[in-house]
Amino acid sequence: MTSRVKAPLILPVVLAGGSGTRLWPMSREGHPKQMIGLLDDRSLLENSVTRLDCIATALANRGLLVCAEEHRFLVADQLKTSSRDWQMIAEPVSRNTAPALTLAALQAQSDGSDPVLVVTPADHAIADVPAFERAIAVAARLAQAGRIVTLGVVPDRAECGYGYIEIGEPIATESASGACALQRFVEKPERDVAAAFVEGKRHWWNSGIFVMRASVWLCAVDALRADIAQGCKAAFEQGSVDGKVLRVEMNAFAKCPSDSIDYAIMERLDQIGLSAAVVPLNAGWSDVGSWDAVWSALPKDESGNVTRGDVLLENASGTYVHSEGRLVACVGVNDLIVVETADAVLVADKRHAQDVKAVVTQLKDRGYSEAKHHRKVHRPWGYYESIEQGPRFQVKRIVVMPGAALSLQLHYHRSEHWIIVNGTARVTRGAETFLLAENESTYVPFGVKHRLENVGRVPLEMIEVQCGSYLGEDDIVRFDDHYGRDCNADTEG
Repeated sequence: MTSRVKAPLILPVVLAGGSGTRLWPMSREGHPKQMIGLLDDRSLLENSVTRLDCIATALANRGLLVCAEEHRFLVADQLKTSSRDWQMIAEPVSRNTAPALTLAALQAQSDGSDPVLVVTPADHAIADVPAFERAIAVAARLAQAGRIVTLGVVPDRAECGYGYIEIGEPIATESASGACALQRFVEKPERDVAAAFVEGKRHWWNSGIFVMRASVWLCAVDALRADIAQGCKAAFEQGSVDGKVLRVEMNAFAKCPSDSIDYAIMERLDQIGLSAAVVPLNAGWSDVGSWDAVWSALPKDESGNVTRGDVLLENASGTYVHSEGRLVACVGVNDLIVVETADAVLVADKRHAQDVKAVVTQLKDRGYSEAKHHRKVHRPWGYYESIEQGPRFQVKRIVVMPGAALSLQLHYHRSEHWIIVNGTARVTRGAETFLLAENESTYVPFGVKHRLENVGRVPLEMIEVQCGSYLGEDDIVRFDDHYGRDCNADTEG
C-alpha cells in the first residue's frame, strides 16, 4: 500500500514595503505603486492578496503582510478585498526584503508551527492565476522537503530591467514538474548579454517570489547573516501588538542592516550546503516596475498606444499616456511616456523609463514635497487635499469618514478657519465642545488645543484655510490619537 505524502501547510506572506520610484509621479513615497490601480481599477496590492485566496492547504486561512508603519491604515483598507485573515507586520523604517521576510518567519513560528511560506511582492502583476497556483503547488512540495525555492519566468524577450537566474540540472523527482537546480543569480544585464541569455535558454527572469519553510529561512539567516537575524529577533521580541498589527520596536529594527533576499541569502546558499531550486512560472508575470513595463502589460491600439483617462492622440505610435484629470493631447510622437497628475507631469522617452528614479532623487535633494506626497494625502480618518497655497496661507479640502476623528492637537505658528461643506462635525476648541452643520464655520487660533470629529453617518467634508508665518506639517503637537500614532509625529491630523 502506497503512503500518501502529506500536503504542506502553507502561509502566504506579502511584502509590501516598496517605494516604486520609477513609477513617479503616480507612485509617491507616501502612496507607493502597490497602493495604486496601475493596470485596472484595483490596486496591485489588492490583486496580489486576492490571488492568494485560493492557495490550497493554507494555514487556517491566515496570511502575513509586511509594510511600512506609515502605510498600515491604507493597507488595512485594501486588505478588505481579500477573504483571508491577514495580520500586518509594521516596519518603523525600511530595511529591504531580507529583514522583512525574517520578521514574517519569526511570526509564522510564534505559535509553534513551521509552515511553508509563499513569499510574494505586493506590486507585481500575474495574468494567469491558475498557472500561478500550479507553480506554487510544485514549489511548496519542494520547500516542504527542505529546499529554498524561487519562481523563474522563462523570458520571451531581452529585458535589461530584470534580474536573471541561471538554471542548473533538472530535479529528477516525481513532484518537481519542470523544476531545476538554482545555479546562480545574475544582476540586470546589458542588452547584448540579455539577448544571449534568451538565446541560450539557461537564464530565467527572477520573479522575486520565494517559497520555503519558516525554519529553513531562519536557519539560513542565522548562518549567513547573523546581524540581520539578531536585529530582527530583538525588534520582534520587543514589539507590541495593536489589534491585527504587530508593530516591531523601532530602535532595535533601525540597527538591523538593510539587504535584499537575493544578496543576503540566496546568492550565498552554497556556503552552507543548502539546496535551492527554481520552478518555472508561465503565468503572464510582470514586476510592473517602470512605465515601459506598464505599457507592455496593457492592451494596445493598432498603433501600439496605451491611454488612460482624458487623452487624445494624433499620428502617435508606441506611446503610453495617463491622465489623472486634465485633457492631454499628443501629436506626432513615438515611444513616449506621458503621465499627468494634479501636481506634476512626466514626459519621458520609453527607452529611458528606468531613469525616472533619478528625477525622484533630484526632487528629494531639492526638498520638493512631490517626492513624498500627492496633493491628496490619505490618513486613517480619511484624507486631505491641498487646493491652493501662497505666502502665509494654505487652503485644504478635508474629508473625515463617519465615526472617525483627527487627533487632539495644537499649532504654534498658524490659525485655522473651518467651513463645513457637508455632514456634521463635533469640534473641540480649548474648553469648548460644539456641533457644526453644513454651511457653518468656526475659527481655531494658534496655540489652542482642538479636534475635529465626524459624528454623522455620511463623510464630513470641510474647507480649511490656514493662516500664519509657518505652515509646515511639522508644526503640530499631538496630545491624543485614536489610531495609536506617535504623538510626536509630524503628520497632519
